[in-house]
Amino acid sequence: MPFEPIAKSDNFPQDDRPRKGRDGRLLPDLLGLLRRKPQKDIDNLTKRILLPSLPVTDEEMARATHQDKGQKLARQEMWEELARLIEYGDGARLRTPGGENATMLLAYGARADVVAAAEDALHDGVEPDPSGISALEEMQAEHHDNYACALIAALTHIDIGWAWRASATERRTVEHEARFHRHFKRADELLAKFDGVDLDAPSLAAAQCALLAGRQKPRLRVADDYEKLIDLDPDSPRHMRALGEALLPARYGSYEMLDLEARRTAARTGEVWGAGAYAWVYLDALALDPGALERLDCDFFIDGLRDIVSRKRDQHVINQLSAFCGIVMTPRSGKARLPSGSEATRARVHDCLDWLLENHLHELHPLIWSQTLLNPGLTPALPSRRALVAKGRQTALRVIAQRFSEDIEDGSSIAFSSSGMYRLPAL
Repeated sequence: MPFEPIAKSDNFPQDDRPRKGRDGRLLPDLLGLLRRKPQKDIDNLTKRILLPSLPVTDEEMARATHQDKGQKLARQEMWEELARLIEYGDGARLRTPGGENATMLLAYGARADVVAAAEDALHDGVEPDPSGISALEEMQAEHHDNYACALIAALTHIDIGWAWRASATERRTVEHEARFHRHFKRADELLAKFDGVDLDAPSLAAAQCALLAGRQKPRLRVADDYEKLIDLDPDSPRHMRALGEALLPARYGSYEMLDLEARRTAARTGEVWGAGAYAWVYLDALALDPGALERLDCDFFIDGLRDIVSRKRDQHVINQLSAFCGIVMTPRSGKARLPSGSEATRARVHDCLDWLLENHLHELHPLIWSQTLLNPGLTPALPSRRALVAKGRQTALRVIAQRFSEDIEDGSSIAFSSSGMYRLPAL
């Protein structure tokens, strides 16, 4: 497989402005963190990292296949066929190689046109055209006993509700919040007659968890709602990662609840993941809130990482965990530094990058590294795909080169293959 050159792109954001997720919370300045690190001529060392790169991965193709199928069937108004595929995907627990649920990807494609039109309108400061959501409401009324049709309509309301909240200005916050809650209330009404456990439908349980954002007291039911979802579909890491984010103090929980539910989830899913669920629950929580390090059981978390890679050898997952350890868990200094105990924990997790690279990584998925750097919550504002691939590759190689700088400063190289990482002596 040919190697890609490390390219620079003017499309990649270089500003230092604080970045926010769609819920308005400030995101960690990981990009600035990497820029501030001393490089020791790291850019030259990256030329001696020989790592095959996949600009388009099996995971991306699988996700695109499901999304495009959902979008095509919705545009052709083939709702019965689409509902059948969603029901099959739920029953078979169909997922992509990286573990993404096919049912949610189908539903995402089916509502993509309507949601995109609403988001564009709100971005332009105008009222979204109601015809799109009205058409989905009519579709749902015609198939009122089919949960898949209700799911599509409800998730559309949820996405448009988030768009209203995200587009709020200081002057219009009250109005936009009212629209947010109106859409979430309608989504709740659409799903009220369907039970994910009774129907053995993880997509319905996931939608109920998404509705927590619009409930008056989400803290009282967040653990129970996610427990039902994860017990229905324990193989999917997405549900556990979402649980961890939902249990942060800025959302519906606390650090104590986060650690408790991470342990409970690991206990219930031990046959599937070993200790891996503890790590999955903490993964996004740590990325969004470094304060979660205070309660983290580092030994348990590292055991979880090892159990994940022993059970899920897909390179998409290996890239995810490597990027997390290499970027998110980079030790900090100065004002960004946490209390010594938390920084020690961060350093231990960062050190896991060594065995992930040496024993498990053998192909680079650049988009994962660029998305980890910018945070997945910024997806709508990300630059072009080509710029992301180039920046992701550059970021990964710099992280790896810095980690092994002392080993290759003598002119030797580090190469990766399916047999593991190995060192090539200087010629």
